Amino acid sequence: MFSVIFPGQGSQLVGMAKEFYHNFEYIKNYFLQADDILNKNLSKIILDGPKHELDQTVNTQPAIFLTSYSIFKVVEKETKFNLKNAKFFSGHSLGEYSALCCAESINFEQTINLLKVRGAAMQNAVPSGEGGMLAILGIKVEDINNLIEENYNNFQCYIANDNSTGQIVVSGNKLSLEKLSIELKKKNIRFVNLPVSAPFHCPLMSKATEQMQNKILETNFDDPIVEIISNVTANRVDNADKIKNLLIEQIEKPVRWRESINNMITLGVEHFIEIGPGKVLSGLIKRIDRNVKLNQVNNLEDLKNILND
Repeated sequence: MFSVIFPGQGSQLVGMAKEFYHNFEYIKNYFLQADDILNKNLSKIILDGPKHELDQTVNTQPAIFLTSYSIFKVVEKETKFNLKNAKFFSGHSLGEYSALCCAESINFEQTINLLKVRGAAMQNAVPSGEGGMLAILGIKVEDINNLIEENYNNFQCYIANDNSTGQIVVSGNKLSLEKLSIELKKKNIRFVNLPVSAPFHCPLMSKATEQMQNKILETNFDDPIVEIISNVTANRVDNADKIKNLLIEQIEKPVRWRESINNMITLGVEHFIEIGPGKVLSGLIKRIDRNVKLNQVNNLEDLKNILND
């Protein structure tokens, strides 16, 4: 039994999907459609950069979706491997939109339009440089929660991603993150400042929630043809109205990725296929459970491998 997983922000790299773009005419058409909807040459940014433009949230979000969707379509059209036979689809943060589109809950145009609003709303929710994120390594989520609660009067930080065993991402304003860093150093806990422009998945994103709520509610969703594992609940969902509400919550709620993976494994999943740029999610899953089978599809060679496995 397998699940298909879709990466989120941080997986992007200049040139992603280039092989698919140059080898399949219908992929070029998806890129052109996205350019028209966004009213910008996103195709050039994805294929040729520059990196600093691709890394802007307003570009990153539709770019990663477009790459994942393109790869999904190539697997669908060029192979006999039916990804829609998956037990579940799940995506990390932004990747949840890729999952929903590939599960036919929303169509391609709707997804690009949603991410156009989401990317801009999240980029502009907090002035650039006033917030950020830390990846904390080698510690349990409960211990980080305790540390944050003990220091509530000193700083306000929030768990943004429970990614895997020993990797927790925290969001907050710049001053709070600096104070948290001091506490982590005192306890010899390793951490890395992440190169992001805003404190995602926490209450500081409230302005983005307001904007996305209106956009999501006015968009027609269908029940997905494959069950989705939600970031917010780490549990299965297959009802369109519930999905819309969870997507609104998702902007300020932590991504419960570790729990999502563990839940899928408990429900019988033994094989995960990562569709999109990079191998970030596969790396996280290895830390959660080394016994599951992993495949990634982000180039033509991977396409052959998935058929041979």
